[in-house]
Amino acid sequence: MKTVDLAKLLPSDVPSGEQVLWHGRPETLGLMRRAFRADSVVAYFVALTIWNAASAPDAATAALIGAKTLGIGAAALALLGLLAFAHARASLHVLTTRRLVIKAGVALPIFINLPFSQIESAAVKLYADGTADIPVTIVRGRRVAYLALWPQARPLHFSLPQPALRAVAKGAEVADALSRALLAASSETDAKRQAAQAPEQGDAADAIAARPAAA
Repeated sequence: MKTVDLAKLLPSDVPSGEQVLWHGRPETLGLMRRAFRADSVVAYFVALTIWNAASAPDAATAALIGAKTLGIGAAALALLGLLAFAHARASLHVLTTRRLVIKAGVALPIFINLPFSQIESAAVKLYADGTADIPVTIVRGRRVAYLALWPQARPLHFSLPQPALRAVAKGAEVADALSRALLAASSETDAKRQAAQAPEQGDAADAIAARPAAA
């Protein structure tokens, strides 16, 4: 893995000194198929070609109409591929020991800075090609617009948008790294809370011991 310079890649409000556990970008083909629905577009134009060809009066006309329809479909797929490539190159996912950062957008890129304290849970959906979509549920009160996130968002979750790592390679490994990082951060927070409560409990016990006994 290449060294990541947090000062150059991440927003200024990310503290220095955090360890980068993983970084990557969406896979173009996976983004094209799932975010831009290329599979559905292919199915649509294949069905349209068959329908137009079957409705033609003769074989020559059927071949001409079929070729035109497939040509339009190929152009549509090329456009989707270009959009997917642009978004894949412009996006960035960075997992550190303290937070998850997602860069989304081509013309107007934004950074979504998600400290682990603002992440309630994470899920994963694995695909046959080894890629995965990993959406995270953020705490109430922290909201990011769905359109600002897209395509780095869980599909169709409009009312409560969920930032997502879309079409990441080696998805199982990335999901495991995020899970372990969240668990470690949670354990550290619990340990600090218990350490903070220990002196208070000790003071309370001393106060009880020092209280004079009733006559």
